[in-house]
Amino acid sequence: MSYASLRECVDDLERRRQLVRIESPVDAHLEAAAIHRRVHAAGGPALYFANVTGCRFPMVSNLYGTMERTRLMFRDALHGVERLVQLRANPQAAAKEFWKYWQAPLDARFMLPKSVTSGPIFAGQTTLSQLPQMQSWPRDGGPFVTLPIVYSEDVREPGLRRSNLGMYRVQLAGNQYQRDAEIGLHYQIHRSIGVHHEAARRAGEPFRVNVFVGGPPSLAVAAVMPLPEGMSELGFAGALGRRRVRMIRRPGALPIMADADFCIVGTIDPDRLLPEGPFGDHLGYYSLAHDFPVLKVEAVYHRRDAIWPFTVVGRPPQEDTMFGELIHELTGPMIPVVLPGVKGVNAVDAAGVHPLLLAIGSERYMPFLGTPQPQELLTQACAILGQGQLSLAKYLMIVAQQDDPNLRVDNIPAFLTHALQRADWRRDLHFHTQTTIDTLDYSGAGFNAGSKLVIAATGPKRFELATELPPMMPVPNGFRHPRLVMPGVLAVEGPRCPAPSFDYDESVRARTEARDATAGAMRQFVRDLDVAHPMNQFRLIVVVDDTQFVSESLNNFLWAVFTRSNPADDVYGIDEFTSEKHWGCRGALIIDARVKAHHAPVLEEDPEISRRVDALGALGGPLHGII
Repeated sequence: MSYASLRECVDDLERRRQLVRIESPVDAHLEAAAIHRRVHAAGGPALYFANVTGCRFPMVSNLYGTMERTRLMFRDALHGVERLVQLRANPQAAAKEFWKYWQAPLDARFMLPKSVTSGPIFAGQTTLSQLPQMQSWPRDGGPFVTLPIVYSEDVREPGLRRSNLGMYRVQLAGNQYQRDAEIGLHYQIHRSIGVHHEAARRAGEPFRVNVFVGGPPSLAVAAVMPLPEGMSELGFAGALGRRRVRMIRRPGALPIMADADFCIVGTIDPDRLLPEGPFGDHLGYYSLAHDFPVLKVEAVYHRRDAIWPFTVVGRPPQEDTMFGELIHELTGPMIPVVLPGVKGVNAVDAAGVHPLLLAIGSERYMPFLGTPQPQELLTQACAILGQGQLSLAKYLMIVAQQDDPNLRVDNIPAFLTHALQRADWRRDLHFHTQTTIDTLDYSGAGFNAGSKLVIAATGPKRFELATELPPMMPVPNGFRHPRLVMPGVLAVEGPRCPAPSFDYDESVRARTEARDATAGAMRQFVRDLDVAHPMNQFRLIVVVDDTQFVSESLNNFLWAVFTRSNPADDVYGIDEFTSEKHWGCRGALIIDARVKAHHAPVLEEDPEISRRVDALGALGGPLHGII
């Protein structure tokens, strides 16, 4: 299907019973987000909010809420886009397997943006305060644009060819922003907009940015897609939407998407940073307030029938999970081309994406060795951690395909079992310290700072995994409530740490002050255990705040353990040792995954808002039968 506008998409989904209209008044402050979360969790339809309290623009959400609906929206383009991405990553494929790619030139005809002189976007002008003031979580710093399509160009080579589309956080109001004149632009490391910003700064030229909201749904997907080097997001959006992206050229200014619903035009202030945040983010915690660039707003345009699209991020799974699945579906076949020897990579959504990567590689270096050990896997692990946003991972588990050709990276229980049966904690733990992690991850040593742990496992099964607790298992003093999480994995409750703070400077101080006490409890825990202790029959022991929660589901385990630990600080072991700067342990591996004072606070809903959503789902309510 080729949508010329967001309105066309909304109408199509409604005809197909994939969208529900809510005519009763809904507040953009907390209520719309709470409705969205409940409907998404139920696998429900897209939502059209026709009557937004105090705002003349309707809103739509959950467009990409299920893979069924996402595939429906792009039903005529997915195979063609997959061919184009593969061909871009491996141009020789066309010569070798021409029968697969004969349609590629037809698919590619949509990739060239179309220059026009005007478009629907110029139908009206408004102000920032007249836009939907969407706030998702009670402690957010203000309203945010949650599906922004941010456009920038390289001042050294301006024009569409070197332009960048990205989805970066945009705070519309609050904090110290001047009303209707300034917004916050939060982008993380390893983002192309940073290259453009630095080029403008060095050249002493204004750094102009356009923030588009809405438009054909292919634009939002293009903004989050990790494309091969040199492949334009505008071109990708055209191919996915099967319609050339129309760009309005303007002398002395950035071009504007003719078919966007809204466009915020501005210039980054070269001399100012302002606090942006807090914001409830995709790890399931608040990212705290930090200084980020300020966009001085010059104009806000909108089309006549404009709709404000939004999503809600929080602890996975959320709607952005579908973005991840679509990305993997389209780009998964490229992995062996971009990363030779690597058969698959899974950035685990339930663990917050960046905290945990699972990978399947190859171990072919010395097949004549009687006892296989990771060699090529370590080369491949380094390549993975040097690849774009994959470099932000904290934990990377990589195994060899030949040990189980049927193993898949998306079968998480089977993958973890396979790794735990083979990894030798004396040899197969490889730390990277004093390095970068996700900007939104507060488990590390500071802002953007933390460590990584590569666990590489190959060879035949070496270890049997315990599947039940021994009766009356002894637990070191101060620790309690051991529970089995999965075969080979034990959870134990540890002493509670001081609660996290919303003040980043305070959290840094708390980390410094509490570090010795926190680590002291863990060092005592390790000293109280030895290889003869019953706990040592488990390959992995996780120390948590609530073992019932962690053992209730695999998703709870993945989220709590990998978002709440920093490998260099929080990994311990029974009978641990250091040899030639290599750390290992002869007994069980231990991860301290308690919530600590320097962590970010967990997201929680407002109880009153939750009760209002309950009423919408009651008999006679617009969401009855959906939630």
